Amino acid sequence: MKEQIRILVTGGGGFLGSAIVRQLKARGDNVRSFSRGFYAELESIGVEQIQGDIADSHAVEQACQGIESVFHAAAKPGVWGDYDDYFRTNVIGTRNVIAACRKYRVSRLVYTSSPSVIFDGTSMEGVNESLPYPKTFHAHYPKTKAIAEQSVIAAAKQGLKAVILRPHLIWGPGDNHLVPRILAKAKRLVRIGDGKNLVDTVYIANAADAHILAADKLAEHPELSGRIYFITQGEPMPLWDMIDAILKAGGSEPVKRSMSRKTAWVIGAVCEAVYKTFGIRGEPPMTRFVAEELSTSHWFDISAAKRDLGYMPRVSTAEGLKLLEAWLKTNKNRR
Repeated sequence: MKEQIRILVTGGGGFLGSAIVRQLKARGDNVRSFSRGFYAELESIGVEQIQGDIADSHAVEQACQGIESVFHAAAKPGVWGDYDDYFRTNVIGTRNVIAACRKYRVSRLVYTSSPSVIFDGTSMEGVNESLPYPKTFHAHYPKTKAIAEQSVIAAAKQGLKAVILRPHLIWGPGDNHLVPRILAKAKRLVRIGDGKNLVDTVYIANAADAHILAADKLAEHPELSGRIYFITQGEPMPLWDMIDAILKAGGSEPVKRSMSRKTAWVIGAVCEAVYKTFGIRGEPPMTRFVAEELSTSHWFDISAAKRDLGYMPRVSTAEGLKLLEAWLKTNKNRR
């Protein structure tokens, strides 16, 4: 008789999702992945896979049957696109997961959010989880993730055991979003702002650690339900130093050109208008949101995660960069 599946990871084939899956399997857990595609690497480690659309409530219900714990990492990231697409995946998808968890009495849910949900265009320096949502958003991703967060918080108040994590700029070996974007634009990158803005990121293994710790601690301390936690390296550094370090890991030269924040913001506004007016496909070379993100500080107080979850980044930024460089050298064709 097949052993009962206990843990579901939505987006299990993605960068963060697959890292969570691998860590769960390494400690002997039974894991099911729910993703749009089929992943041979998950099959090779004995992960049951269910393919489907997170916005399809019936598919999500099927994935949640027999499940004890859910890690909801599936999302539509990015800085450009149709609002309906972001809403469909990030909001409707999350509400489907919540409904399925309630229907099948899933004991706990760990929801992956983002610090961008509180970004108002100004610097965030050592802020904690009490900072409110901004009045307006300059991108669909943070807006829809904020709405989804509120759905999870509401569900927690109604009895679902759930914790929200806000990992910031996840990177490392296997990254299919942040690192490839930086390396692909290596020769076109321009420093925005004065270069003094600090950022704190999170290495992939540390981000996965935090998720598993959150689920384990929630089982031990149900009073943690409804809480939000920032997850980072705990090592703020100049943003452009981090970008240069990633470029170096990929064998590229550091960024040398620079531009004021105001100029970048105006260029972003013009690009957005042109792309919308003429229905141009793809992502504009600059947006207001990107100009703001690249010229402001983003680092967070992670003392709550350390205190409540026992989170401690086990891979330092320096060590992570060495591991990233080694991975990039042996996986040039996968960038």
